[in-house]
Amino acid sequence: MQVNTSQVQIPNNDLLIDAYLAQPEGNDKKGAVIVFQEIFGVNNNIRDITKLIAEQGYIAIAPALYQRIAPGFEFGFSAEDKGFSQEAYRLGLEYYQQVKYQELFSDIKATIAYLKNLDNVKADSIGCIGFCFGGHVAYMAATLPDIKATASFYGGGITQPSYGEDIPTVHRTSEIQGTIYTFFGTKDNLISQSDTEQIEAELNKHNVNHRVFRYDAGHGFFGGFFVDEYPFLAQNPAINREAAMDAWNHVLELFENNL
Repeated sequence: MQVNTSQVQIPNNDLLIDAYLAQPEGNDKKGAVIVFQEIFGVNNNIRDITKLIAEQGYIAIAPALYQRIAPGFEFGFSAEDKGFSQEAYRLGLEYYQQVKYQELFSDIKATIAYLKNLDNVKADSIGCIGFCFGGHVAYMAATLPDIKATASFYGGGITQPSYGEDIPTVHRTSEIQGTIYTFFGTKDNLISQSDTEQIEAELNKHNVNHRVFRYDAGHGFFGGFFVDEYPFLAQNPAINREAAMDAWNHVLELFENNL
């Protein structure tokens, strides 16, 4: 499917949020998906994922979650580092530690409003997907009634107080009205199995429509989807191509059934 991409800005009061927008050709109304970045910004990998989703027939948009802190910040894959460089991690974590929960929530709502104002978006068919930092943000977004489908990949910190809030995001699980799929690696050194079990228990407790997927993989395993484009990723022990492909099929199922 032919996809058109552009850099756009999302208005949020006095703030303009940079975003990458990917749209399939055609004027018919389509479901929309918000893509939430990792700590490395809206980089080449996030743009690839955004375009990939648009190729499935959805309007896809990736807002810059560090707009207030570091406008234009991004780090891409490095062949030398088999992924991301140490400088990328250092800066990404530095900015990650400065984000605020309510500001993130405000930016999510602004992105939803932006999508609803597009002529080719079905206003009642909006979903989201996120990875690592973005996986947590996606879980946050799932608590909004406008979000009908959420794919949360290895979201860190969901079970702990985060982004200046005393209440862990997992304690807001009862607010999720749509469907959520969560994806974890059993070899993830950043997210414990007890964390994933707590998330699953809360989803069950509140009768949220959900599925929890666990793979024999490490943190960031979805990078395995791109090993053909970035062969050096195959050398990273956390990467699992088989897990990434299986997870992607479930993401497509989630969006097809709910958007």
